Amino acid sequence: MLKIMAVNAGSSSLKFKLFQMPGEEVITEGIVERIGAEDAYYTIVVNGDKIKKVLPVKNHSVAVRLLLDDLVEREIVRDLSEINGVGHRIVQGGSYFPDSVLIDEDVIAKIDELAAIAPLHNHAHLIGIKAFIEALPEVPNVAVFDTSFHQTMNEETYMYAIPFEWYEKYKIRKYGAHGTSHKYVAMKAAEIVGRPIEELKIVTCHLGNGASIAAVKGGKCVDTSMGLTPLEGIPMGTRSGNIDPAIVGFISEAENLTASEIVEILNKKSGYLGVSGVSNDSRDLEACMAENKRCKLALDIQTKRIADYIGSYYVLLEGIDIIVFTAGIGENSSRCRRDVLKRLKVLGVEIDEEANTRQREIVEITTKNSKIRAFVIPTNEELMIARDTVRIAGLCAK
Repeated sequence: MLKIMAVNAGSSSLKFKLFQMPGEEVITEGIVERIGAEDAYYTIVVNGDKIKKVLPVKNHSVAVRLLLDDLVEREIVRDLSEINGVGHRIVQGGSYFPDSVLIDEDVIAKIDELAAIAPLHNHAHLIGIKAFIEALPEVPNVAVFDTSFHQTMNEETYMYAIPFEWYEKYKIRKYGAHGTSHKYVAMKAAEIVGRPIEELKIVTCHLGNGASIAAVKGGKCVDTSMGLTPLEGIPMGTRSGNIDPAIVGFISEAENLTASEIVEILNKKSGYLGVSGVSNDSRDLEACMAENKRCKLALDIQTKRIADYIGSYYVLLEGIDIIVFTAGIGENSSRCRRDVLKRLKVLGVEIDEEANTRQREIVEITTKNSKIRAFVIPTNEELMIARDTVRIAGLCAK
């Protein structure tokens, strides 16, 4: 049996899940939050019980050591030599990485280089990688990229109609995001309907505070909504999604703001938050949408844009067999799913209202008469990371 650690390091957090492979059993999971603070939070699940501590965690190295020491202290592992591999979620792999890779100095250098287009993510991922390499120097570390799944897009899809030298000099193009999630739920959908994924046309909707849509044909991504950065696509919790780029110049002059300041607003003060003025959380907006027109408007703008993408992918794929909803909103908001699918009635989509009320489980939410089948499928990016770690590191269960 193998013990594989799947890691997602943020700028001030470290999320982890320890798997026993190849059985894919979750041994434990948890998160260290507020890294760098005197009152950081450390949460771990042990035998189904969630245990939480508040304590100082100076940096990611301390967080990793805290986690590893606790695993031994609680006898989750007898000693650290039982951990056979560590897989790291990396947001941006650019065009360098069409697949997951074993981490070495060259990979670290490329992840660092790509931080220019994912500054909030890649630097944090590197901190986590270096902390685990320091703590477990003999253990293989594998990078699993959100962008890898989207590397099958063709040139007319990933290129922008901008001066070509921007692509040549700066690699400005569409890269996409959430690829690990899109890949997992597309594969799971094929498994559920009992058909080879090579025969299917699937649209996957990863809807959370960050959100993206992907068109998957024959198991390969042919288009996705996010672009060079996670700002492109549908409106999200705090991101605007697609806008007229001339708005940047207009607001720069009107408000005396720099381009960087405007992009910051488009990333952190737009979307649900910007339109509603209330919250970036869909649950808050749903709670007040009856009394506050701007809350309802923020939700309606998003569901309209989701339906727009699905409609365009229907044309691109020459039909759709399956639509999948996943991630926080996709899995838990029956309102969001209902509103999106009702906008797709013209494509022959017929929603099963009762099935759509179910949450936190795999469920088909369209009727037998629907021309397109729609499912809620909980995502499992950590499992995909663990699988890739075993595959890329060439590990074999003993």
